[in-house]
Amino acid sequence: MMVRCLLASTLALLAALSSPRAQAFSDTRAQEIAQCLPGELQTWNDGRDTPSPHGAWLFVYAHAGAPQAFSAAQVLGVLQRAAQAWAPCGLPVQVMDEAQARAQPPDPAQGRVRVQWDDAAVRGNFAAANLTQRTLNLSPAMFALLRQRNPAHPALQTLQMSVSHEMGHFLGLVAHSRRCVDVMSYYHDGRGNHCSARVPDAMKSFVEYRSSLPTACDIARCRAVNGMAAAP
Repeated sequence: MMVRCLLASTLALLAALSSPRAQAFSDTRAQEIAQCLPGELQTWNDGRDTPSPHGAWLFVYAHAGAPQAFSAAQVLGVLQRAAQAWAPCGLPVQVMDEAQARAQPPDPAQGRVRVQWDDAAVRGNFAAANLTQRTLNLSPAMFALLRQRNPAHPALQTLQMSVSHEMGHFLGLVAHSRRCVDVMSYYHDGRGNHCSARVPDAMKSFVEYRSSLPTACDIARCRAVNGMAAAP
């Protein structure tokens, strides 16, 4: 009886996820990620976007202290995908491990960021950017907690979203977006105000509505603050 009930519940969930309504919501989210409509560049006004102090960046990854669930190759892959996704902003971003970075002569025109695992620097978040010290800090404790509480959750997706978000801060996006789907977004401001989506009901169909990579609006903001012409 228990097996039949479990099977029925599973089939019902799969049917809901494959329903025309769910597909429509998925299409809506994909469209929001791919395009930025007039008036959608809105932030929480929790900071002021500032032009990048460098015309190029190098992110150097240190694997020490990483959770066992993530290999060095996986984290480097996440960093490289974030760098490639931010490329349309117009600021070249390189990714290297520590050995590769040591072999490369310093470039004065290139800002260098150390990507490291450091719980003390994240203050209970999955990741945090320290623009002064030039560090992108990741939390082993938070990812361990995620794995403990929800082992089925795709932790690599959360890592990708966190890295993409913090990388955006180094490129000049200091304020957080009010558009829910943007990788630079916050869902709320802590005072009862919530982010916006083109179809608010669509958010209920996703565990994480926010994109794991920069959206068209993220790129538009990045280009604008750095004096780049709007992308064609």
